[in-house]
Amino acid sequence: MATIKILESSDSHVKLLLKGIDRVYANALRRFAISEVPCMAIDEIVIHDNSSVLYDEILAHRLGLIPLTTDLEGYILPQDCDCKTSLGCTKCRVLLVLDAVATDEVKTIYSGDLVSEDTRVKPCVDNIPIIKLAPSQKIKLEAYAKLGKGRTHAKWQPVAISTLTDTDNASEFHLTIESTGSLPANEILLQATSILNTKLKDMNQSIQENVK
Repeated sequence: MATIKILESSDSHVKLLLKGIDRVYANALRRFAISEVPCMAIDEIVIHDNSSVLYDEILAHRLGLIPLTTDLEGYILPQDCDCKTSLGCTKCRVLLVLDAVATDEVKTIYSGDLVSEDTRVKPCVDNIPIIKLAPSQKIKLEAYAKLGKGRTHAKWQPVAISTLTDTDNASEFHLTIESTGSLPANEILLQATSILNTKLKDMNQSIQENVK
């Protein structure tokens, strides 16, 4: 009989003891936590002014890797939205603005300097360094965050760690999920389970319809 025991649980991580569950299914759940559970990340950037030493492309890459808190109920995946525009609409994207200038001394710009139009979607932590500006340098840009999945790009992975390890018992495993902060670890686990279940049902239905 398959059983699951919660060994550790918090917003940042969850650790489970899986008993009587085939390793294939346990590993599928681990992989789905990485690649199939959607979260928010900055995907499009409109730069109005950048007099810093960083090229626009490098700045955009750094911004894209800043973990953002995610509201899965409030937004939909861009491919599911009927707006069909590159920058999206209020149903599928969130606008964050960065407007910073260094006056008389070097100034470090942090993730907390990004101002979001939706307080539910913002940097998970405020102290991630983005860039240092020399005196008189400035940055002004619009960043558009969208939902995405880790199988498309690593910036959309909601987990920092998702591991499956053996125990002394051959039929037992430890599943550990650590969140980047975009979603609570328990929600990542529940979402991964739901998505895996849906895909298995869809596959079963397809087989039933096509195999005589």
